[in-house]
Amino acid sequence: MRRGGQAAATVAFGILLALALLLSYIEVLLPLSIGIPGVKLGLANLASLICLYLFGLRRAALISLLRIILTGFLFGNMAAILYSLSGATLSLTAAVLAKRSQLFGEIGVSVIGAIFHNLGQLAVAALVVQNRGLFWYFPMLLLAGVITGAVIGLLTAEILRHLPTSIQAARDWKM
Repeated sequence: MRRGGQAAATVAFGILLALALLLSYIEVLLPLSIGIPGVKLGLANLASLICLYLFGLRRAALISLLRIILTGFLFGNMAAILYSLSGATLSLTAAVLAKRSQLFGEIGVSVIGAIFHNLGQLAVAALVVQNRGLFWYFPMLLLAGVITGAVIGLLTAEILRHLPTSIQAARDWKM
């Protein structure tokens, strides 16, 4: 691949990381309550999902990891990092499997990722408080995951369709 493609991919990665941090900060400043306690829209996951479609698993995982660590240190705490890492790990794994199955588009992949993100965080919470009774909350989190995942998936699909050709060309460069 041409050197310019590698440079464009590196720039796109940096922009996606900055976008993820910015969207995390916006969610801290403007918490969106949809009536289910603890549920967020997950705006920062938009950058991870775009990265997954452009560059694949390795870069998407790196975006998620860096975003979670930086956001945790800037706006949260170690508990927030633990919960976010567990949710993101399960979410990204499920999203990659859904994408590779070729049965789902961006919206379906995002919904599956959102549901598994909620499940991962709920599992860690149940372990931390040593109470499996927390899983009664999963049906509400399932509904929230479908709604928020659909919104983020729709945004991802629209952004991917309107990316400049320079970034589209960079998608061939894998890390």
